[in-house]
Amino acid sequence: MKLPMHYTVSLLIAASVPIPAAAQTEPGIPQVDIRGSAAGYDARRDDTATRTIIKRDELTRYGDRSILDALRRVPGVTIDGSSGQGGTIQLRGLGAGYTQVLINGERAPGNFSFDTLSPEVVERIEVLRAATADLSTQAVAGTVNIVLRHVAKTRERELKLGMLGSDVFRGPNASLQLSDRREGFAWSLAGDGVSERLDRVNGMVLENTGTDGAIDLLRTTATDERGRMRRLNLTPRLEWTLAGGDKITSETFVNVTRFRNRGHALVTTLIGGPPPAPDLVSHYRADDETARTDLRWSRGFPSGASIEAKLGLTGERSENVSLRDGRDAAGNPETDGRIDGARRDRGINSTGKAMRKLGSGHALATGWDGSVTWRDETRIEQDRVRTFPSGLALDETFEARVTRLAMYAQDEWDITPHWSMYLGLRWEGIRTRASGNSFASTRSGSGVWSPVMQTLWKIPGRKGDQMRFALTRTYKEPDLWNLLPRRQAFENNSATEADFQGNPNLKPELAWGIDAGYEHYWAENAMVSIATSLRRIDDYTSNRIYFDGYRWIFTPVNDGRAETRSVELETKFPLKSLFADAPEIDVRAGVARHWSRVESVPGPDNRLERQTPLSANLGIDYRRGALTLGSSVAHKRNGQVRVTANRGYYTAPRTDLDAYAAWRIDAKRLLRLSLANLLRENEGFEPSYADPVTGLERRRFYFAGPLRATLTYQLTF
Repeated sequence: MKLPMHYTVSLLIAASVPIPAAAQTEPGIPQVDIRGSAAGYDARRDDTATRTIIKRDELTRYGDRSILDALRRVPGVTIDGSSGQGGTIQLRGLGAGYTQVLINGERAPGNFSFDTLSPEVVERIEVLRAATADLSTQAVAGTVNIVLRHVAKTRERELKLGMLGSDVFRGPNASLQLSDRREGFAWSLAGDGVSERLDRVNGMVLENTGTDGAIDLLRTTATDERGRMRRLNLTPRLEWTLAGGDKITSETFVNVTRFRNRGHALVTTLIGGPPPAPDLVSHYRADDETARTDLRWSRGFPSGASIEAKLGLTGERSENVSLRDGRDAAGNPETDGRIDGARRDRGINSTGKAMRKLGSGHALATGWDGSVTWRDETRIEQDRVRTFPSGLALDETFEARVTRLAMYAQDEWDITPHWSMYLGLRWEGIRTRASGNSFASTRSGSGVWSPVMQTLWKIPGRKGDQMRFALTRTYKEPDLWNLLPRRQAFENNSATEADFQGNPNLKPELAWGIDAGYEHYWAENAMVSIATSLRRIDDYTSNRIYFDGYRWIFTPVNDGRAETRSVELETKFPLKSLFADAPEIDVRAGVARHWSRVESVPGPDNRLERQTPLSANLGIDYRRGALTLGSSVAHKRNGQVRVTANRGYYTAPRTDLDAYAAWRIDAKRLLRLSLANLLRENEGFEPSYADPVTGLERRRFYFAGPLRATLTYQLTF
């Protein structure tokens, strides 16, 4: 017997039954029809397009302060950065824009930091390792879609109060979840707040080895930091269900961050001469606000067709002040400056989709996705001591407009009861215009056709065994920061601490991708899989360093072709699926190995910059009565990369060991103790530059990685 069911997911899945007009879906998220019962549905197993869902209970299990900390424990996902100190999300070991990260299916505004997003305001995270047409195909490595909290099916009241303690970070945090529903109307409010203090000492070693093999420069730097960070997230949501099945949803996301920091950097010169400012005191203040609001409408029809549309507004404001007071080796003033920066982003966007089921197992969908974003920015620099080169603009202003339009069509087809196929075609175009007082007006544009094919074959006669294959066309568009020919200067300029300048001639990177995998499911929540992938990237963007006669400059350039390959092994299972008398233990594990090669760079180690070649995860959760215990270890090995013929980058390996214990006091109260970075792993990386005249320069950075303990009290009322 086949029953029509609906699930709130981001892909359209074919079914053999029509969609009833009265069926409801989460607004803005494409609907799904599958065979069987809700209890038996598993997105990882049943969706034609490869997709993994990390549910809310998995995200909040360890009491993490940031969504990045929760993602470190997901097999196949790595974070480029240390635990508790920010970073970027990576699939296939690739960040830097190759992994697309979305919030509710849309790109985050401006310079939004995912380190400021708490798991408490997130409903689930969807990991798509191959592209689909209904989401942007700026996803060479894949897509991570963060879906914010929505209205619960029943009344919900939950409060969490926590305290973080460590040698570096400390402070309270709180979260609140409210939700209610009555006939024709439902609402929810999820929010969290954090106030933390920062107190640490970071280290750096600068070493230059001359062409004769002797060390002619050796400096050490110790930076004492004192700071504080305050953060607030709010996600209010309203839903109206009208007569005839129409649904209107209003959803808003607000993120406010305040950061203050004082740093005192002291440079000790052991060999060679001192830098211009070996004693530098800096003060930094940053205030950031991000807001997004969407109004969605959806409707189902008796024929099984449905239509939905959304109109959204976004806004972001950032103000920062940087003060510098530097002394030379003799104690004389070298710099006494101030930089005031302000940025404002405003945008309007619209999406829409029409879906209809046809005969012969076809489910068709077409849609659009468009936005216009305006940015204006100012940077005012002044210094009472330093003398700047003639003609260098210290007061900078610029304006930019980015227009994006995409249209797509997709078809999910049940060819046989064991074989389904997803076909999609998307065209996406982007136009950028920018002007400023320190550079010539620039215009750039691109348009990319992205055909997508994914197929799932459930092997006849072998229950739980299935194979997947995907062929995709994806791309990576240069971001606005890399396109603008503006400068970002550093006091102690060198080949490994060069000034940054954008390149308006950058072209998008285009990639063809092949994915294949085998999966075996032997019990509920028990699976093992192996997956392989290949990506060929044209117009690969690298970074070049050169000396302009006055200072060292760091700039992005298109640099030919690159190739990446991956093999990923993953499993998860309850121990009872292997031994009937086993305790209540759930196991999850994964190993991922990645390779890459840049054709224009001679080997060895001519990999994509900052790619993680190897990552491994192992997690265990145990339940007995009111007590739940768990532990997780996540390892990543980076190693040496030859970025260009004369530039290298090394990242130290890292292993994160976390644990938690949760005690259910009664039906309404829970106490949780979370421990992160039990091995006290530090973060370290080293850029290097080989000059035929001056020799090899290396700059090694070290950041403290303390043990962090968080105690959280949870109350349901």
